[in-house]
Amino acid sequence: MAALGWLTPRRRSATARSVLAGEASAEAARKSAPAADVTAEEPEFPVLGDDQAAAFFDLDNTVMQGAALFHFGRGLYKRKFFETRDLARFAWQQAWFRLAGVEDPEHMQEARDSALSIVKGHRVSELKSIGEEIYDEYMAERIWPGTRALAQAHLDAGQKVWLVTAAPVEIAQVIARRLGLTGALGTVAESVDGVYTGKLVGEPLHGPAKAEAVRALAAAEGLDLSRCAAYSDSHNDIPMLSLVGHPYAINPDAKLRRHAREHDWRLRDYRTGRKAAKVGIPAAAGVGAVAGGTAAAIALHRRRR
Repeated sequence: MAALGWLTPRRRSATARSVLAGEASAEAARKSAPAADVTAEEPEFPVLGDDQAAAFFDLDNTVMQGAALFHFGRGLYKRKFFETRDLARFAWQQAWFRLAGVEDPEHMQEARDSALSIVKGHRVSELKSIGEEIYDEYMAERIWPGTRALAQAHLDAGQKVWLVTAAPVEIAQVIARRLGLTGALGTVAESVDGVYTGKLVGEPLHGPAKAEAVRALAAAEGLDLSRCAAYSDSHNDIPMLSLVGHPYAINPDAKLRRHAREHDWRLRDYRTGRKAAKVGIPAAAGVGAVAGGTAAAIALHRRRR
């Protein structure tokens, strides 16, 4: 950490947390199951790989419509992990994120604290088992076929493919395995004797922390980042995208689209309708799930006051 000496104590602390979160996520990802084979349509362009190349995919709105954490919350609510007022708050945070088109630090903090309080005291094995069910109920039909085809092209080229997401690593690993990917980097929640403590290891795998996780995993796997590819929809992932030799903007927000054009990065947009005209508003299929769930939750909340 000596190299961080020029930073202010506050910046140095934030950087240290990002490094810790990244390293913890990389360690958890390497313990996940090996890849399985899936079949998908050919992508629009060829992907040439070697044993020092890999691909890193953001999850929310890149691989899957909407936010994994929101869908996971819906599944936990169905299983009575928390009350209606908590669902209303959780849904409102998701609606704010999608409609505002920005990841506000205050709202992210609230979402993180809500999720941690929900799982505190539960066994890790229990959440993994429930995650399998929630994937079938809410997530499987929301996978973007185009992005999945890109991931499959990397696999077909003999490369490893990893999800990189702020979602809990246990849920991310379920999604990765179901898609036949190599594994997942995700936010690591602290557990003692297999039980969640309600704390994180480092911080959420978001922004710079994602880049640190990819860097740590690449070092452990012997990868050459200049040969690797990364995919994301969000400008918050520019640090991760900038690490690799082949960055791609998928369903990009306005800031990422502008950055990608300025740096001659490839773009792919699998959304329908006006596509990127409205930043932060997902395609019709995603809007129904988010807006409908939010409206219903808030209405129930008001009736119970």
